[in-house]
Amino acid sequence: MGRAFEFRKARKFKRWDKMAKTFSRLGKDIVIAVKAGGADPEANSALRAVIQNCRAANMPKANWEKAIKNASSKDTTDYKPVVFEGYGPHGIAVIVEAATDNNQRTVANVRSYFNKCNGSLGTSGSVVFMFDHTCHFKIKGGGQDLEELELELIDFGAEEVFADEEDIMIYGSFENFGSLQSALEERSFEIISSGFERIPQQTKTLGDDQVADVEKLLEKIEDDDDVQNVYHNMG
Repeated sequence: MGRAFEFRKARKFKRWDKMAKTFSRLGKDIVIAVKAGGADPEANSALRAVIQNCRAANMPKANWEKAIKNASSKDTTDYKPVVFEGYGPHGIAVIVEAATDNNQRTVANVRSYFNKCNGSLGTSGSVVFMFDHTCHFKIKGGGQDLEELELELIDFGAEEVFADEEDIMIYGSFENFGSLQSALEERSFEIISSGFERIPQQTKTLGDDQVADVEKLLEKIEDDDDVQNVYHNMG
């Protein structure tokens, strides 16, 4: 098992732990997907993926159906994805993914979090090279041979396949999301959820007090309503 497995194991109980925040983030994902590709999931692969994630998060069907309907309206707030890079205390690299309707507000807020916690917001490209941008799919397990499945999907961009309790995780590069999604759908695999992650190429080990300093920054960032995901290279 490789870095994707270890990364997922470390983050498993930390991501989207607050239901209200989860639903808010998924709602923004719906708006972005609908604005980009329309409200028909059959014709919009990005929207299909978000709906799968809504189901995985136990978001009521009425909620995401209403969100799709609202997103089709011209009056609906349009969110733009934006990525911030910087260094937290003790030299920890941090990447922040946000979806915002007011970029100036989001920039000001994120910068203030870094400044207040002895970090610094960097320029584009300052830390992103330290992370591998990956896509992932969680599919329903059914007695598949993992080695055979990996061989079957490798031509579509699969780089790592491993068991996740009773289900199966598949990782590939960011660019291969579409080809992997199509390959899984064509083979009638049940996709439970999917998405993207930024996996640090190397991690940095800190002492307990230093970890507390970094976690203070991460908590401030993650509590921001505009923030979708936060990644770092703290071990």
